Amino acid sequence: MADGVATMERPALAISPGAVKRIRAMQERGDAAPGTVFRISVSGGGCSGFQYGFSFDEKPASDDVVFEADGVRVVVDEVSLELVKGSELSYVEDLVGSFFKMTNPNAKSSCGCGTSFSL
Repeated sequence: MADGVATMERPALAISPGAVKRIRAMQERGDAAPGTVFRISVSGGGCSGFQYGFSFDEKPASDDVVFEADGVRVVVDEVSLELVKGSELSYVEDLVGSFFKMTNPNAKSSCGCGTSFSL
């Protein structure tokens, strides 16, 4: 609390109910083993400079930060977390397809497909 005013910090990573539902469904139908963690990573590349990666891992690595929503665990390594801090992971289903989407307040621009961004 600064000067008697409480400030609300955004969570480092929010996970939408749709993303939780989709991750759980993938685990239940065998796309990933039960108990695995869903990994979000950021690497150089893509048409805007950085690109998101989504995968499953057996367990968190030593440098991962673990987020949990309704029993689903999502991990982000510390370096990637700096680039996505304050973001929300969601799952989108529309006419052009279905996909995981990051809504990243740090991104200054992103590509048309939404899988890459720049700061």
